Amino acid sequence: MASRFRILPKARILAVVVLAGCVFYPHTTMEYNPACDTIQRHMKLNSTQVEAFLGCSDRACAELLVVAGVVSAASFVVSGSIAVIGDIVYWLEARVQCRKTGE
Repeated sequence: MASRFRILPKARILAVVVLAGCVFYPHTTMEYNPACDTIQRHMKLNSTQVEAFLGCSDRACAELLVVAGVVSAASFVVSGSIAVIGDIVYWLEARVQCRKTGE
C-alpha cells in the first residue's frame, strides 16, 4: 500500500509533463443534414502541443512547467466552456431550422 502512494506523485508529475505543453481551443465543424435539408454546425475541442521545453535547465524548466501547466488548464476550462455552450447554441439553431423546413 505504501508503494502505491509513492507512485502517485510520480504519476502526477508525468501527467503534468505530458499535458503542460498542450493548449486547447474550440473548433467548429459543419455537416449536411439531409432530413432537414440544412447544414448543421458542431463545436469540438482540439489541442495542440507547444514546443517550449527545448534547451531549458533545472529551475528554469520547473518554472516553465508550472506556467505551462497553468496555461494548459486555463485553456482547457475556457475553451471547453466555449465548446459546450457553442454546441448547445448550434443544437438549438438546428432544431429551429429543421422546424422551419418541415412546415
